[in-house]
Amino acid sequence: MECATELKDLYEDKDGLRKEEVQALSGPNEFAEFYSRLKNLKEFHRTHPNEISVPMSTEFEELDKAREKPSDDMQTLIDFTDEEGYGKYLDLHEFHNMFINLKGMDKIDYISYLSTFDQLFDIPKDRKNAAYKEYVLSMLEYLQLYTQKVKPLLDLHEEMETVHKDFDEQWKDGNFPGWPKEATGALIRAGAHLDLSAFSSWEELASLGLDRLKSALMALGLKCGGTLEERAQRLFMTKGKHLRELDPSMFTKTKPSKTSSKSRDAERQKEIAIFEAQLYRFVEILSEQRAATRENVQRKQARTGEEREESDEEHFSEDDSDDDDDDVPYNPKNLPLGWDGKPIPYWLYKLHGLNINYNCEICGNYTYRGPKAFQRHFAEWRHAHGMRCLGIPNTAHFANVTNIEDAVALWQKIKSNKEDERWKPDLEEEYEDSAGNVVNKKIYDDLKRQGLL
Repeated sequence: MECATELKDLYEDKDGLRKEEVQALSGPNEFAEFYSRLKNLKEFHRTHPNEISVPMSTEFEELDKAREKPSDDMQTLIDFTDEEGYGKYLDLHEFHNMFINLKGMDKIDYISYLSTFDQLFDIPKDRKNAAYKEYVLSMLEYLQLYTQKVKPLLDLHEEMETVHKDFDEQWKDGNFPGWPKEATGALIRAGAHLDLSAFSSWEELASLGLDRLKSALMALGLKCGGTLEERAQRLFMTKGKHLRELDPSMFTKTKPSKTSSKSRDAERQKEIAIFEAQLYRFVEILSEQRAATRENVQRKQARTGEEREESDEEHFSEDDSDDDDDDVPYNPKNLPLGWDGKPIPYWLYKLHGLNINYNCEICGNYTYRGPKAFQRHFAEWRHAHGMRCLGIPNTAHFANVTNIEDAVALWQKIKSNKEDERWKPDLEEEYEDSAGNVVNKKIYDDLKRQGLL
């Protein structure tokens, strides 16, 4: 870390010496600068003929010996578990057990958990209790320590400041995943389950019936007596208004009052949301280790006991042998790396279509390489969150739809088709008159009013 800090200070060049040196070497008089420095070197060796200079090769030899035979202090600097494989994989078995023991969570296997453990926005807010907070904090502490071990030069303090800044903006606008901003209508603020945004007139509310209107009025603390029309009109007057904007005569004797528990709940929810934002960032930083962990677990589960023993023996033999496997592989075409850390064959690269890029506007213009990754992303969290922001369910109807305009147009068409298919009692309900003729409800009521039945 001291060497990295020194290098960082040199590149930042706060004193300006590096900039002056580069300008002197790249200016119009670079040869004059070269000969001037050569003259100074000759003058130094002339005045100090007996000066002993240690070649740099000696220093490199000492570093090589320290790397091959490290001391006890150097061996205990970084400690990984057997499952982590010296920083190649993540060890999330403990957090998987904590997750499946949370109340109301699905009992999923470890491989599924590795794919979905960061999709915290899919968990309802009412399930994010004290046990859930402890689970998130434990995982956050583990990911932070793991990141410090595998990426010691990463400035986590700066990363967390960026996360907090972005979180404050998203929380203020109500755009943070999993924590939508509450609506401003009086009915929703009171906690009722009826949404007035779907009704355009009090006649539509009247179709819900007396009991449903009574429960909605009671939830608001309003008077719930009167006829069906009076209740519907009274409830429709609250659409888009706060409770304090309503006429006081509409309330019952006990007007609902705000309590301090609501503010405490808001602070608790914001604290949990901050932890979730930090966890999202750590998962993004450790995306390579996460993908490698999932592949490693799948590979282990597909092996038999004998194959696992043979793999362990090969692993130990590879550690003892002095080969050049740690060298950077030759990859001029920038091909993806396989499970062995080497570039995959070019024919396999073309076969899977990894040279084709697909953009998805719903995912924020994210680019996917290859048709397989493109088709798989429709069921992943990024696309699901984008569809949720548009107010559209992520169903099979929207497969292969990547443009926001196309998705909105298709959703409007589906809603209109459902409206046309809805049962209409006036036209489809059948009645039989005294003569045995079958007519619909509308004609039957007309004949009955005219006294022809």
